[in-house]
Amino acid sequence: MKTEWDYTSLADAYLKRPDYSDDALDEMLRTASLSKGDIACDVGAGVAHLTIKLAQRGLKVFAVEPNDAMRANGIARTKAFENVTWSEGTGEATGQPSAKFDIVTFGSSFNVTDRQLALRESARILKSNGWFACMWNHRDLDDPIQSGIEEIIKRQIAEYTYGTRREDQTDEILASGLTRKVKKIEGRVFHRQSVADCLEAWRSHATLHRQAGDRFPEILRQIEELLAATGKKEIAIPYTTRIWLAQIGRS
Repeated sequence: MKTEWDYTSLADAYLKRPDYSDDALDEMLRTASLSKGDIACDVGAGVAHLTIKLAQRGLKVFAVEPNDAMRANGIARTKAFENVTWSEGTGEATGQPSAKFDIVTFGSSFNVTDRQLALRESARILKSNGWFACMWNHRDLDDPIQSGIEEIIKRQIAEYTYGTRREDQTDEILASGLTRKVKKIEGRVFHRQSVADCLEAWRSHATLHRQAGDRFPEILRQIEELLAATGKKEIAIPYTTRIWLAQIGRS
């Protein structure tokens, strides 16, 4: 299935990405009164970071992913879960039946959709008064190592922007007219990585890759130098998981 951006070359590197905060996910499920046996559609499921977390909590998860390589990695990672089913689809056209799901989730994927179309598709496949959630892991840019990486990026790409992935999603969700209230949930997570795996994760940074163009290899080289200069074999990277959660009706 074709999408605007092809993540095939990044699929293996995405395995090195951090998991989402357990505290934030547990608060999301408590707020939505969801428990074991409820049905989730995880859209843009990638290599299953969020899918696994939901499945571990006993939800029946239908993971939707347009990219073949990403989906193959996700299938491999979730083969032990009987409560996970994979299919091809996008945020705007999930291929799922109407009024089936208790919650629709977008883990680091809502920003690569037409957000209003994705919200309407979510409303279509949700049960009446079901829940929508989108989330991202944001690096703590005040951390010395992450601050240094940020300086490298900005030196090479003065106009660098994270796009919508670091924006507050509240107004976008409310603009759909499908809900009157959005709850923001945050939780901290420290992702321990070897320096080699950290560099591999940067190779999967699609937003940076798109904006850097032919400067991408040089940025990676400088990040590698910075990480080597720490003298550490492993680093702890601080993240904040940010979730926007809303109960929405079908249009």
